[in-house]
Amino acid sequence: MRPFYGLGIAVLGGLLSQPVLAERDNGIEHVISDSAYSTVVRQLNTALEDNGLNIMATVNHGQNAANNDLELPPTMTFIFGNPKVGTPMMQCQGSVALDLPQKMVVRETDDGVRLEWNDPHYLAERHGLEGCDLPLGNVADVLRDVAESAAQ
Repeated sequence: MRPFYGLGIAVLGGLLSQPVLAERDNGIEHVISDSAYSTVVRQLNTALEDNGLNIMATVNHGQNAANNDLELPPTMTFIFGNPKVGTPMMQCQGSVALDLPQKMVVRETDDGVRLEWNDPHYLAERHGLEGCDLPLGNVADVLRDVAESAAQ
């Protein structure tokens, strides 16, 4: 297992194989996995589908770089959503369409395969959604669950 620095806690026993959830950083949440990149990508596809999230597109940044004689570690963006959740957010404040549909990036790093996504609470703050009755906690939980499932 690769070491995880800056967590401030000791991870013991069977927990060593579990994905690590990191603190928020500018509204970007992330999980790091020790699984192979291709495994995480496959598991992310499955986790999104299992949670009723429509995959609208994927962008294979690594392949796009290679097609132009550039180097980039394997990196892919998944663009997905659920109109029943995203539409009320856009009805509340149209500018949130800049950040929707939701995205999750999978990229290979020196620390493992990293999954990154926008925290919906951060998006609510960014776009002034505080006055709207939105299930942001539920959305955050689903995104975390999807990432953790993919990272196993």
